Amino acid sequence: MLPRDERADIGGIGGTVAANVLSFAAMRATLAEVLTDDAFERMIDLGERFETGVAGAIERHGLPWHVTRLGCRVEYLFRPERPRNGSEAAAGSDAQLDRLIHLYALNRGILLTPFHNMALMSPATTEADVDLHTKVFDQAAGELADGLV
Repeated sequence: MLPRDERADIGGIGGTVAANVLSFAAMRATLAEVLTDDAFERMIDLGERFETGVAGAIERHGLPWHVTRLGCRVEYLFRPERPRNGSEAAAGSDAQLDRLIHLYALNRGILLTPFHNMALMSPATTEADVDLHTKVFDQAAGELADGLV
């Protein structure tokens, strides 16, 4: 048997017993009632708004970073070039800056995806949520560019 710390489900869906009637009913309801075409259209619009806000802050403060969006998923990396593969993305990461941005945002009411600087717009995301992130990201970028943090 595997040691206890190696038995964690890394599939992200609950493991073998997740394929039960309740899970399938929840999945069906989510796809039919929540993740609709209209919801995705709104989420993609919010993703574009998020991307525009981050790109504006990066440009305004002259930082060698970039932002990438795919539909309603937006991520920023602290490197000038866009990585072409996972190895390049990993090689260009900055663990200290990642932690700083995450804590900076968290202390101002924003929780980013814990394993990188990614935001996924959801049906519950609002323009106010996106605008708050833009404001906080712009503040952080300005403080970093000025050497204040």
